[in-house]
Amino acid sequence: MKKLSARRRHPLAALVVLLLALACTGGLYAAFAPADKAQADETAQSLAIDEGKKLYSVGCASCHGTDGQGTTDGPSLVGVGAAAVDFQVGTGRMPAQQPGAQVPRKKNIYSQAEIDQLAAYISSLGAGPSVPTKEQYGPEGADAAKGGELFRTNCAQCHNFTGKGGALTHGKFAPTLEGVDPKHIYEAMQTGPQNMPSFPDSTMSEQNKKDIIAYLNAVNGDETVSPGGLSLGGLGPVSEGLFGWIFGLGTLIAVAVWVAARTAKAKKS
Repeated sequence: MKKLSARRRHPLAALVVLLLALACTGGLYAAFAPADKAQADETAQSLAIDEGKKLYSVGCASCHGTDGQGTTDGPSLVGVGAAAVDFQVGTGRMPAQQPGAQVPRKKNIYSQAEIDQLAAYISSLGAGPSVPTKEQYGPEGADAAKGGELFRTNCAQCHNFTGKGGALTHGKFAPTLEGVDPKHIYEAMQTGPQNMPSFPDSTMSEQNKKDIIAYLNAVNGDETVSPGGLSLGGLGPVSEGLFGWIFGLGTLIAVAVWVAARTAKAKKS
């Protein structure tokens, strides 16, 4: 019997097999890669929470309690969110040096990575406002004029017309907003630190917050120029009126005395 001759393979057969193998591999990657990424993100978050808890135990637990439940020396941190941690620790207000009517801003002692770990741990205790992104507080798409209207309506009563700050009652004060990071201004509006009321998105929209930040940058930025010359601290009509009263009226009195003296001297001669 004649042997059956082996069928010759088509020249493209190997290429087809290779493409099928690659397709299967891609399908497997698409099926398993998202799960692997999610697992990696979850692991990284767990590590951040663990590190944040260690930092919290050393620097915060003595006042806020071992589990953030609060004590007579510090309020509860359950539900304050990552934004409150980023603001308080990032501006150096926390950890506080000593108790008082109000904790002032000072140089912070934590790196941003450590602040993020603290924020991750506090966020694990209860949901709260998250740290804003640069798109939320950046100048792109902001209306500084609208921000000025909003600031004068909601903020100037305490922080003054251009954010220079002002005194409150019982030893408290509204701090100056000059030189404050835009992210921290946004977080302050979100969380309402210390004596400040909070302005969540349900009360003041994200766009309105951005507009206010743009206004503050316009009046307190590095390139800000006062069209009237001497700004008198930007404290508004009270300081300007006092300046005019003391120096203007004082100058008029001095001129009147000089004229009277010259007149009396002329009559004697």
